[in-house]
Amino acid sequence: MTSNRLSTSADAGTDTATQQQSLTELVSGIVTDAQTLLRQQVVMLRSEMKEDMRRTKEAAKYMGLGATLAALGALFLLIGSVYLLNWLAPDLPVWACWAIVGGVLLVAGLIAVYAGKRVFDSFNPLPDKTAHALQENLTWMTNRQS
Repeated sequence: MTSNRLSTSADAGTDTATQQQSLTELVSGIVTDAQTLLRQQVVMLRSEMKEDMRRTKEAAKYMGLGATLAALGALFLLIGSVYLLNWLAPDLPVWACWAIVGGVLLVAGLIAVYAGKRVFDSFNPLPDKTAHALQENLTWMTNRQS
């Protein structure tokens, strides 16, 4: 004998509760996954920043050493150029030779500073990809919670 079971309102309530519990678990899982993703992106952002800073420090060391040595070499050449100018134009007083060399150096220095500023302005030292992905996820999470 087979009994046909009739659907009652108690059965419908049980199905709704199960569906509600499944929906709650699903939303909870999504929020947990979003939080995990956000944490991972923050870790990745920190890692990229550390690597970029390490490489920047290494490059700065060599650039600083090179700039110091070049400055010393340039200083000796400039002193020599003053006396060369005085030898080539013996009618000019030594102070005028120093002033001419100083003026040329001032112009060259201003050009170098301008060129350096343009190079510095041409790049962004921050990790763009990770920061952008992190911003997208924060926006998504904010919109989901609203």
